[in-house]
Formats: sequence, C-alpha cells, structure tokens
Amino acid sequence: MRRLVRRLLALALAGSLGLTLLATARVALDPALSPLRDATAAEIVAATDRMLLTEATPARIESLVLTRLAEAPRNWASLSAIRALADERGIPLAPDTAAAYDAAFAEDAGMVKQAGDCARCIWDITRCSMDTVLICRAPVDLTFVGDLAGVARAGTAYVTGAEIDEIDLGLSVVGLAATAAILVSGGTSVALKAGAGAAKVARGMGRLSDGVQDMARVAVKSGVKWDALPAARSADDLYAALRWEAFAPLADTLTGVDRIRTATGTTDMLHILPLIDTATDARRIGNAAEALGSKLVGRAEVLGKAKLIRATSRITGTAWALGSGIVGLLLSAAMLLVHSFQHWALRRLRRAVAE
Repeated sequence: MRRLVRRLLALALAGSLGLTLLATARVALDPALSPLRDATAAEIVAATDRMLLTEATPARIESLVLTRLAEAPRNWASLSAIRALADERGIPLAPDTAAAYDAAFAEDAGMVKQAGDCARCIWDITRCSMDTVLICRAPVDLTFVGDLAGVARAGTAYVTGAEIDEIDLGLSVVGLAATAAILVSGGTSVALKAGAGAAKVARGMGRLSDGVQDMARVAVKSGVKWDALPAARSADDLYAALRWEAFAPLADTLTGVDRIRTATGTTDMLHILPLIDTATDARRIGNAAEALGSKLVGRAEVLGKAKLIRATSRITGTAWALGSGIVGLLLSAAMLLVHSFQHWALRRLRRAVAE
C-alpha cells in the first residue's frame, strides 16, 4: 500500500512538473501573459522616490557634482538636474562645492565664451556642449539636408572603395525615410525623424550607445542594396535601394527616443541617450520621461540605468500565480523526498532491531 502511495505521489509530482513547464513556456511565448507590465506614471514616481531615500545621500550628490564640474565641456543638463534634485531632497552642497558650481556656471554662461564655443562646435561636433549643439549644429544635423549628405557620402565611399560609415548611413536612411513618410513604426514620421536626427547629433558627440550603433550596423549590412545606393539622391531613389524591414528595429528605437524629447526637451534627451541600447530601453525610459518630466535626468544620474528601468516595470498576476505554482511544486517534491527518507529509515531501523 505504501509503495502504491509513493508511486501515486511521484506520478502527481511528474504531472505537476509538466503542467508548470507548459505554463512557463506559454508565459514566455505569449506577450499577453508577460510576467512584467509597464508601471503607471504614479507607480514610477513612487518607486523612484523610494529608491532616492537610500541612494540620494549627501556623499553621492557631492561626488556627482564634483565629477561633472571636472568635465570639459561641462554637462549643464546633468549638473543643473543634480542640483535641482539636491534642493528637492533638502541636501545642501558643501560650501566649497557650491562656490565651485556657481563659478563654473558664471564662466560658461558668458556671451563671449558662448560665441567661441559655437564656432568650435560648428567646426568639430566633438567639441560641442549640450547647449551649443542645439544652436550651432541643429540647422543641419536635425534636418533632411544632413540625411541626404550621409547617404551621398556612403554612396561615394562605396564607389571609390573607401571605408563606409555604416552608423551614419543607417541613421541617415531612417531620417530620410521618415521625411518621406515611407518608414513609420510605432509612431509618426515626425517622431521618427526627430529621433534619427537626435541620434546623429548624439553620435557626433560620442553620446550614442553601443547598442544603437550596433543596431544601425546590422540594418545597413542586411538592408542596403549597394549597387543601387550611389544613385540615390532623394527619398524616392532611396526606396528602391533598401530593404526596409531591416531598419524596423532601429526605427522603433528612434521613435521611442523622441518620446523622451517630447517629455523632457532635446537637451535632456541627448543626455539620456547613452542609456538606451534597445527598443525596450527606449520604451521604458520613455515611460519614465513621461512620468517624471524634468526630474528624469536627476533621478537617472543618482539611480543609474538599472534602477531607473526597474522602476518602470511591475510583476503581473500571471507571474505571481506561476511563482506560487513553482513554490508549491518544490514543496510537494520536498515532502515526497522526506516521506521516502522516513520510510527508508524506518525500514533500516526495523531490520537492525530484528537482527
């Protein structure tokens, strides 16, 4: 009888394991059963506020400000956001740090210096600050003129055998496609164009993540018909020279980037761009941008990417149910093992007594 009970328990355990594995596979494959959901705006605000209770210490704030003050050019999108967060949390800067901050701001705000910075920025985008890049480079880099130039450069390089800038070409292609309303994924052509232009500016400043750069390279390698590219001088010409589906992941990401710009402004978006490696990152940080607005940069600086993205997700009821099932399965397995061990120990004890 005991042997029969053990076999029935083992059979029930195997069945439970099979059903748990099947449920896990369904959760993994069906987006409707995702174990995570996007947090609401109120949940994102509450989650980041809780995280700041432990992360926004005076030492952390002081370290961030001093690090940013030592940069050249100084990143005032970051500095002003950190200072605003410190004021919001009632964290005063040390007197020496506050004096250094005010002196640096006065120096960088001078009109003569701004004029010189703009001239250097036009000549070399790597010398642009967050402020000067919008005034000095945007008239070209954020319009279709820069996109046409990028495609033309790639076509010329292909014909002459020179090295092709695949990242610039990928971003230019998406920008031109958006201008002609050819490639629109997850948003409007205006949003996609703005995201592509911002990515080109960020790339020139060294602020475009490796993930987005790799995405552009992959799109170019699999999506460009090189024999037709040199003749492309307009969006219509470009249509026949490309396999558009290869650019869809990049387009999704850049459309998400524009959500950040819309919610926080172009300067803050350029600052946040290095945190975006995938379309999922762009979507989640876009959610955070819409929830936090001007507070996004300060919280991103203090919390870091991982904690910021964690604040934008919540565990679903499906995940809790699956987790409960797995715990129940493990407990059942443990009880079966304990029962088997007790039976084995009692049998050994009876044999020892009988001998």
